[in-house]
Amino acid sequence: MKESWQYKTFKVFNVFILLLIVYVTLFPFINIVAQSFSSEAQINAGNVNIIPVGFNVETYKVILSDKMFWINYKNTVVYTVVGTAISLVMTGMFAYALSKKRLKGRKFFTMFAVFTMFFNGGLIPNYVLVTSLGFGNTIWAIVVPGAISVFNLLIMKTFFENIPDELEEAAIMDGSSTYGTILRIIIPLSKPILATMFLFYAVFHWNSWFPAFLYFSEKELFPVSIYLRNLIKGAEGAISSGATSADNLTQISANIKSVTMVLTVLPILTVYPFIQKYFVSGVMLGSVKG
Repeated sequence: MKESWQYKTFKVFNVFILLLIVYVTLFPFINIVAQSFSSEAQINAGNVNIIPVGFNVETYKVILSDKMFWINYKNTVVYTVVGTAISLVMTGMFAYALSKKRLKGRKFFTMFAVFTMFFNGGLIPNYVLVTSLGFGNTIWAIVVPGAISVFNLLIMKTFFENIPDELEEAAIMDGSSTYGTILRIIIPLSKPILATMFLFYAVFHWNSWFPAFLYFSEKELFPVSIYLRNLIKGAEGAISSGATSADNLTQISANIKSVTMVLTVLPILTVYPFIQKYFVSGVMLGSVKG
């Protein structure tokens, strides 16, 4: 079929808009990467766009050679893996139970969960609770308080509600137990939503720094986000006091923020392509009730 001039015009316009969106989306990140490999003088002069100017890797060398960086990086990996696993299990169990109309008090539990989205105890009561439980300077202060996100809970609940009850009934008639049905039927069908929740929780735990800042007093327990934050604050403090010439780290402070951003976001970028195919379908299926 011959394409009309209107359709050809639309395709050209569509390509232009999509390229513009890609440019607007990618340019800030590419600029950050370029700055992380550029010299201090060139960054301050505003000469860095998408290509490094005055190639410089001193900041990477200083940070990557620091033993404490790797200790805190390992902590972040552990907190993320453990926190994401706990969050997936607890959110999944709660959402699956709420998705069943036969659950007694279903509306009450749903409203109770939604209530916490708008009202919470506040910073000081939460701090008192966590410390009184003995969670201070432990991993549990990071992974337990935020184990369930109500927003993610509602998405998973809607997803489970879209799974036909006939599948579970057929499995039960074949002699499958409740947990056997969940393991053999529900979980395999829930790969899109589980991958989506994995991404949500992993990003949350990876970027989380305030709970560690609040509940940890030992720097060996800090996540890498706290390490990088202290690095930036230390460099800024040295600059303001005029002590930059005494420290190699502060001599390259102009691109230290860019380096920290790259080091922080890199692991998530490497994970995302493997679960991207599930991401869109998981969000859509979990957000729209059939």
